[in-house]
Amino acid sequence: MDHNLTLITTIAAAFALALVFGLIAEKFKLPALIGYLLAGIIIGPATPGFVADLTIASQLSEIGVMLLMFGVGLHFSVQDLLSVKRIALPGALAQMALATLLGMLVSRSWGWPTGEGLVFGLSLSCASTVVLLKALESRHLLESMNGKIAVGWLVVEDMVTVLVLVLLPALAGVLAGHGDANASHSLWQTLAVTLIEVVGFIALMLVVGKRVLPWLLWYVAGTGSRELFTLAVIAVAIGVAFFASALFHVSFALGAFFAGMIMRESEFSHRAAEDSLPFRDAFAVLFFVSVGMLFDPSILIKQPLQVLTVVGIIIIGKSLAAIFIVLALRYPLSTAMTVAASLGQIGEFSFILAGLGVSLQLLSTDGMSLVLAGALISIALNPLVFASVQPLSQWIVRNSDTARKLSLRQDPYGELPMSTERKFLEGQVVLVGYGRVGKRIAHALHSADIPFVVAEQNRETVEKLRKDGQPAVSGNAADPMVLIQAHIANAAMLIIATPDTIDIRKMVDIAKQLKPDIEVVIRTHHEDAYQRLQKDIDAALFFGEQELANGMVAYVLQRFKK
Repeated sequence: MDHNLTLITTIAAAFALALVFGLIAEKFKLPALIGYLLAGIIIGPATPGFVADLTIASQLSEIGVMLLMFGVGLHFSVQDLLSVKRIALPGALAQMALATLLGMLVSRSWGWPTGEGLVFGLSLSCASTVVLLKALESRHLLESMNGKIAVGWLVVEDMVTVLVLVLLPALAGVLAGHGDANASHSLWQTLAVTLIEVVGFIALMLVVGKRVLPWLLWYVAGTGSRELFTLAVIAVAIGVAFFASALFHVSFALGAFFAGMIMRESEFSHRAAEDSLPFRDAFAVLFFVSVGMLFDPSILIKQPLQVLTVVGIIIIGKSLAAIFIVLALRYPLSTAMTVAASLGQIGEFSFILAGLGVSLQLLSTDGMSLVLAGALISIALNPLVFASVQPLSQWIVRNSDTARKLSLRQDPYGELPMSTERKFLEGQVVLVGYGRVGKRIAHALHSADIPFVVAEQNRETVEKLRKDGQPAVSGNAADPMVLIQAHIANAAMLIIATPDTIDIRKMVDIAKQLKPDIEVVIRTHHEDAYQRLQKDIDAALFFGEQELANGMVAYVLQRFKK
């Protein structure tokens, strides 16, 4: 038997230390990702003691990148992105450009070449979707409008970063200064070939993959074998990524991303996401550990000012840029602050981009260490940044007339038009939220010829409703002005169909103050929130799972009576 067990010792050490330090990080209310990076630092070549095999760890991290990007593709929703496109698309592009420019200017002052500064700046410009989702979920903000804007913003960043990952190898020679007299012609030729290959791969996935991959899942699911289904999902993720790299010379990341996005079209996409999650999580841990192995902790001592500068760009520079961009797009201060907190960290895509820069000899190991140091510190501080958003916003509004105007800025869709018919202003229903539940309620009200006014945070949705002739106002119904503009004082009923449990109590209090006898109907899908609301609020409450069970039981009992 071969006793050279480098692979096993590397995996065993990585998982064991990642578990220990991940638990410690969670104990201190920090993302477990911090623990995984620390585990990599401990078994890396820059620290004494056991040193894992960096080559094997690097290959394992490639699998982690594939599965990580596959997961992003599985959860990538074009509809979610389109619903916030007016702020997410220009905002993300402008913020990434400013952050990249800031990184390049700082690196220039350190004497770095332009190519290295560009890769460095790009690595600092993209925030971690994993860290953001966890932060929003822990604060029940994921389904809120501000949460959707933040997620949409990061989806755009992810897409841009994927494009950069594809183009960077083609640009490596020029950025490294290795070009010759024919460099310009060679660059355009290389870019053209790269784009043709990328377009060819995307076209093949959209034409062939869109039919073959969902059919494959359906066929394997028909066998009834859970392990075969899981195997099919993993084989598709890694196989398509390798196929894309071998035949079309595009990155593993792009291939895996499109595999996930095409897989989302299948009716088994939720099961695919659920069954592949343990593998994605396991290899994601190995990815973060391998990244930690590249970090040299001595940089904290040798270059403390540079580390502080990087952290300042990530937490302060990016956040301020996001605030100005969001306000310039005429969104309220609360949205600007939430997006700013979301962007005040960097994570997985920064590691992938910086790692590619090192492999292409565009970024030095010191640059990689600075990116890793910035990630470790910014991720550790991100919970504090998020926790400070609300008190800081309140303090700014109290002490600044300009901030008060920005928090209550005039929205062109924030009030009903003067031409609104009388039936929508007296005895009407005020429907808060126009999501999946809200749309069904609205359809039923319309069919019954019951007039109603929609209050919705998504400005694009309100604009579409008004074009269809439906009265609607834009804004958070926890703001008294929004309910006043919906004429709640003359309404017969308030229906709250939004899942944002934090603001429900505020909405009900405002409605009761403006019209004490108004009837209130509330939807929730959180059992703890349902129990609290039962005790504190006089309203008709509907808990999703309970209502579904009641409907199914009623049907079953009715069938048995026959």
